[in-house]
Amino acid sequence: MATFSFDIVSEFDKAAMNNAVEGVQREVANRYDFKGTPAGIDWLGEKSGVKITGNNDWQIESILDILRKNLARYGLTSKFLSLEKPILTNNLQSSQEVPFVQGLDAEKAKQVTKLIRDKYPKAKPQIQGQMVRVTSGSKDELQNIMQSLRQSQLEFAVNFTNFR
Repeated sequence: MATFSFDIVSEFDKAAMNNAVEGVQREVANRYDFKGTPAGIDWLGEKSGVKITGNNDWQIESILDILRKNLARYGLTSKFLSLEKPILTNNLQSSQEVPFVQGLDAEKAKQVTKLIRDKYPKAKPQIQGQMVRVTSGSKDELQNIMQSLRQSQLEFAVNFTNFR
């Protein structure tokens, strides 16, 4: 009997993320309500996130909304953004660092495997570093697992690779 498998990861397309951030930079530069203000978005080191600056919290929230819309335009979810860091205000300028979240840590991987084991007892999920490999004797079951993971309300993004 043939066995089929796929991997569950939490990764984004770097080119699409780059395009989304560049689109935000263009829009902020052209918007009338941001003219003459320090409003902008810049990369953090190694393109591991972005730093949003503005006059106040309102401008930062506006730029975040623009970023979310651009992410959706390029097929990315805003779950890749970590908004845990607070907005810092000094010298009449506010800024917020927004790192990107990638990879399944042990806690997230356990959550995914538990969800799969509860709904699909015949499938075999295995944690392998930053990913979860799911094997089954049925392609249909694997596709059902993918669909249920997409529909579940996980707090992090999941992608599927190596469907065999």
